Amino acid sequence: MEHTALERYTEAASSSARVVITQYSTSFSLACRMLDRDSRRHISNIYALVRLADEVVDGVAREAGLDPQAVAEALARLESETEAALLTGYSTNLIVHAFACTARSQGIGTELTRPFFASMRADLSITTHDAATLDQYIYGSAEVVGLMCLRVFRSMPQAPAGHDAELETAARHLGAAFQKVNFLRDLPTDTGELGRSYFPGLDPTAFSGTHKDALVAEIRADLSAAALGIPYLAPRAARAVRMAHGLFGALLRELDRTTAAQLMYQRISVPARRKALIALRSTIGTRRKEAA
Repeated sequence: MEHTALERYTEAASSSARVVITQYSTSFSLACRMLDRDSRRHISNIYALVRLADEVVDGVAREAGLDPQAVAEALARLESETEAALLTGYSTNLIVHAFACTARSQGIGTELTRPFFASMRADLSITTHDAATLDQYIYGSAEVVGLMCLRVFRSMPQAPAGHDAELETAARHLGAAFQKVNFLRDLPTDTGELGRSYFPGLDPTAFSGTHKDALVAEIRADLSAAALGIPYLAPRAARAVRMAHGLFGALLRELDRTTAAQLMYQRISVPARRKALIALRSTIGTRRKEAA
């Protein structure tokens, strides 16, 4: 069947989003492969917009020669384009168009996009967080992304009914855990290049093992709380989330094994072979449960 011009344009937009997730995150790219085609497209569309905004504030715009005011204006334009596309279902920006198509079909609105962009703006003005600003930042930058993905998972085939509160709590904890892991992994870049300190009380010149251990314990608690929601997801979504959970859990273990002093100058990662093994175990383990 011949596609309309809009259908062809929308497919091109989603293809662009898949390029973004492949280029920027092997972990999310691996997890997305566990989903059905439509859900995989929606999650890629969400991730691409999040990454696009993140890159605006994390140095790409600055490297391109934009001054701080121009960077802020670029982020504001992106938010305006996103809200306009949520209303019309169309954008000349392919990533925004892909996101808007997903958002309109999955019930994602400005109640989730506005907190997200607010956190992105905070990166342009707040260099040191206290407990209150950090909670607000993590909600907007990560927890709402978990809630966006949950909207997709809830519409998947075989998604169990009910358990909305448990799933929303788990999605927020998962987003928070992922963000805090990234903060801990990216300490050299955040403190050295971007001049940011996300964790309250963190002294880049005297980051201690005690402080690191407390942060690792906090992230483990988030991951444990997030795992409680997995049984209430559709089988394919459960498989994808379990894989992502396992990949970030592995990264947290690597961070835990690394001294606080090392974390201040070395970016830790999980070797590709171990990521592949985690992905394989997640797939086999879920299929065995489905067959049982």
